[in-house]
Amino acid sequence: MLRKNLGERYSPMYFLAALGAGGLSVSFYIYLMFMVPHPDAPMATFSHLWPMLQEGATLRAGLVALDLLVILFFAGIHFTLLWWNLREYAAFRRTPAFGHLKTSNAEIGLMTIPLTLAMTVNVMFVLGAVFVPGLWGIVEWLFPFAILAFLAIGVYAMRILGDYFVRLFVHAQFDFAQNNSLAPIVAIFALAMIAVGLAAPGAMSHSVAVNAVGIALSIFFATVAVILLVIKLVLGFDSMLRHGIQPAAAGSLWILIPVMTLLGITWVRLSHGLEHGFGTHGHPAEMFVFGAMVLSVQILFGLIGYGVMKRLNYFRDFVGGDKTNPGAFALICPGVAFFVFGMFFIALGLVKTGLIGQMSLAYFLFMIPFVLVQLKTIQVFFRLGGKLLLAPRGRLAHAA
Repeated sequence: MLRKNLGERYSPMYFLAALGAGGLSVSFYIYLMFMVPHPDAPMATFSHLWPMLQEGATLRAGLVALDLLVILFFAGIHFTLLWWNLREYAAFRRTPAFGHLKTSNAEIGLMTIPLTLAMTVNVMFVLGAVFVPGLWGIVEWLFPFAILAFLAIGVYAMRILGDYFVRLFVHAQFDFAQNNSLAPIVAIFALAMIAVGLAAPGAMSHSVAVNAVGIALSIFFATVAVILLVIKLVLGFDSMLRHGIQPAAAGSLWILIPVMTLLGITWVRLSHGLEHGFGTHGHPAEMFVFGAMVLSVQILFGLIGYGVMKRLNYFRDFVGGDKTNPGAFALICPGVAFFVFGMFFIALGLVKTGLIGQMSLAYFLFMIPFVLVQLKTIQVFFRLGGKLLLAPRGRLAHAA
């Protein structure tokens, strides 16, 4: 049973738990996306999966069914935690702690709300695609609503950012000594999530108008994300080099991994949208080079972050130990993101260029490190959930 009535003990960083569950749900769809043939659609849908499920007691049918069950399982956790967070956040807003948050560096943590809401739209899109028969036949009618949903979330995110920056510029309340982590990049994470969501209609719609609107709006949020990313990286590294990193926020060193995944997939979708909407043509080798660059940045920050967290005993204290910090749920996003972009790189950078064959031995060998990261991420998610979200009796039952 989930904890209730946290009051002043609540933090918007708890939204990262719902975000992580949603990301895990979408990550299991990636198997279907790249391993199930769908020549007549840009993504695997119910019409492609249902014939496989009707094969009976075959390995392929069993794996597809299992994957769908896992998608549903994590989607259920996502919506449960989303409702829990919205309820707890509403109560938190009525406490003095919320007023203090609004006048501190921690105000940027409110960006976890639009970040999670954008993930909710993605989860609903995946659920509709794989579980609703015939939905893809009317998808062109749904794309404008998807754009409106992401745009509304984007406006909400920009309002939070606007309040944050206006306060800092007018009252000079930014605390550089407390900025010694990359936690503020959660704002860029949210903008990148909105950008990749808007890029989906831009990439898949056959309406030039919808295509253009989705691409243009996606470019806006991606551009803002990149500009702020440069600023936050400079400020964050400056503070960390001066004051050292906050031990409780050491996990933020990995936050650049999901940001790079989202910006990378945004670029992939924009390229596809420009190709079929405006007639541009690129060479598959470009995706190989681009994907390798994104993975290089992710691996670099993955290694740096792991080294720092290992030295500070972060995993021992904040994951497996008694220290509690809802920001630890930020560890889930890098694991999900590394797996997702790894699968994109294999499909677009290796298979499409002819370097390896689809479903070949090399294909599965390249998948191994990404799948291992995904499985480890699931383990960490449940460990943190039992520690931070379940009431004491619930934790005991969970452990049993």
